[in-house]
Amino acid sequence: MLLIENELNVALHVKILEQICAEHTPKEVELVIVDSQSMHELNLEHRGMDKTTDVLSFPIDDFPHAPLGAIVINHELAEQKAKELGHSVEEEITLLFIHGMLHLLGFDHEVDNGEMRAQEEAWIKQYNLPASLIVRTEE
Repeated sequence: MLLIENELNVALHVKILEQICAEHTPKEVELVIVDSQSMHELNLEHRGMDKTTDVLSFPIDDFPHAPLGAIVINHELAEQKAKELGHSVEEEITLLFIHGMLHLLGFDHEVDNGEMRAQEEAWIKQYNLPASLIVRTEE
């Protein structure tokens, strides 16, 4: 189940986001859409990084009936990247959501041997989306 907090009323591919959740976890996932300033504050508080970023994932420790976690997406950076790459903001947010979901599911591209990249590419093809974070940075 997907819970969306989108007070900024950013356009989303809700059906695809819900499908991604339903197909990859029985647990609840929260999606929060924020601006660059809010993301900067979260990144500083939780990662010690004094800058904004495009997506953050907050997994919840596994215990019975616990949600999988939360994915926070910076809509301002998503809009910039979508414009730069020539696809829709909805597609970019969906790509960031996939990236965040994989982190919630335990993948970590910073330390793995390409498993997250391979999984991300498979999901991109499955949901007919343009190239994403890991794919773009490795080309």
